Amino acid sequence: MTSTRPGPDWLTDAVLYQIYPQTFADSDGDGIGDFAGITEHLDHLSWLGVDTVWLTPCFASPFRDAGYDVSDYLAPAPRYGSAEDLAALVEAARRKGVRILLDLVAGHTSDRHPWFRAAAEDPSDHRYIWSDHRVDGFVASPGGRPGWYRPNFFDCQPALNFGYARESPDEPWRQPVDAAGPRANRAALRDIMAHWLSLGVAGFRVDMASSLVKDDPGFVETGKLWTELRDWLDRTHPQAALFAEWGDPAAAVAAGFHADFFLQFGGPDQGLPLRSLWNNNAGTVEEYWNQGSCYFDAEGRGTPQVFLDAWRSAAELTEGAGHIALPTANHDFSRLATGPRTADQLAPAFALLLTWPTLPAVYYGDEIGMRYLPGLPDVEGSVLGPRYNRAGSRTPMQWAPGPNAGFSKAAADRLYLPVDPDPHRPDVATQRADPTSLLHTVRRLIALRRAHPDLGARGSVEVRHAGYPLVYTRAGRYLVAVNPRREPAVVALDRSASGGTGRVRALDVQGVTVVDGELRADGFSYGVFELG
Repeated sequence: MTSTRPGPDWLTDAVLYQIYPQTFADSDGDGIGDFAGITEHLDHLSWLGVDTVWLTPCFASPFRDAGYDVSDYLAPAPRYGSAEDLAALVEAARRKGVRILLDLVAGHTSDRHPWFRAAAEDPSDHRYIWSDHRVDGFVASPGGRPGWYRPNFFDCQPALNFGYARESPDEPWRQPVDAAGPRANRAALRDIMAHWLSLGVAGFRVDMASSLVKDDPGFVETGKLWTELRDWLDRTHPQAALFAEWGDPAAAVAAGFHADFFLQFGGPDQGLPLRSLWNNNAGTVEEYWNQGSCYFDAEGRGTPQVFLDAWRSAAELTEGAGHIALPTANHDFSRLATGPRTADQLAPAFALLLTWPTLPAVYYGDEIGMRYLPGLPDVEGSVLGPRYNRAGSRTPMQWAPGPNAGFSKAAADRLYLPVDPDPHRPDVATQRADPTSLLHTVRRLIALRRAHPDLGARGSVEVRHAGYPLVYTRAGRYLVAVNPRREPAVVALDRSASGGTGRVRALDVQGVTVVDGELRADGFSYGVFELG
């Protein structure tokens, strides 16, 4: 199903940065971030080395799911600014070499979208999935139309009708994928994408990308839908990119996407590959996860093998067709700095992120070590379970010491979410002034990746030691060691892992030495070396 055209040239070297607009930067003092605030801080992103920014949904919305309930796909939410403000952001970013991706909520709308309000009054409207009788999981009609509709996530997010892969005469709501309603929605999806691409955005991250066609074994019909859109994109906007929220890169790339993320869910292991790296069972935790220690565990009780095996399988299936993106966190998942994990444990995580053959995705604030903040209220649908409050990963960006950490001039009680109250919280200004800070470490590692392309997404990798530390070579030219545990570790290197000559040159090192074929790694250390 995959498109035969290559992706845009810029994608292979991309360094992504995710922004949650509500809490990145507030320019007008209303307590909520906005487009102008992001524009004012583009210098931070370009200084850091980021070249691609993904904004979570910024369309008009009643915000019962933080903007993932869209009421108008062609208009920005007024709280972020006008269409002109968004266009100004896109253009200012372009001038600094930064591309903007928008978040496309393709599988559902808000129940306040005009499409749904019309459908709730008109039994002949099939833009959504309706049943004349009660069906498990369906929601009662809020309008004059009798019956029930199918939600896609929360009840306030009715599923758009892209058809069912399997029909049944006993279930007439299972319309085929080529019925009038699904055809209208596919056309609308293309129109929405064309609108924003014409204004200069570089592409889209697609929310719940696998959810469009229902009851679709193997995602066959879903793949046909996205491949059709990808082929159109390749013809009309060949420099644009499509990222999936699928959590299964092999499936997403086969369905036509340029890239997909390892996520906390999705794929045959239900998100375990990503969680096996970062998730320390604090912060956002689903009750069913039942996961042991992660690899980035200070006591060294985890293993990188779960991630390595999943990456290897996905890399083989996506080779030459698309990319795998590896995030530090996201708006739905705990930050790196969560629970007992301390600031000195974060540099090794970024060393892995920025020297592994995936597309790195930095969640805003992770570059300074912002922490997941527990104990927050349910804000815009942030709570998904007794131990799963997404608000803790959505707190205001910490720009500077002082009131509201420089995020906003509003009174503290007017902020979208409270700022981390810790008096020792990290911030950009303080770390920018300190060349030994995490912020500078991340910047150096990004620059190193750009200066040595074989450390990026295209270079080969060979794992030399899958334990503590994790040791691997890239393209036979670079040696990387990452030790995320507290205790030091020693690994004997064979001659090929030290370049054949035994000579290595340190490129960026914190606590790792290579002497006479022996690699020594202090606790919470990393090293990147060029082989001689």
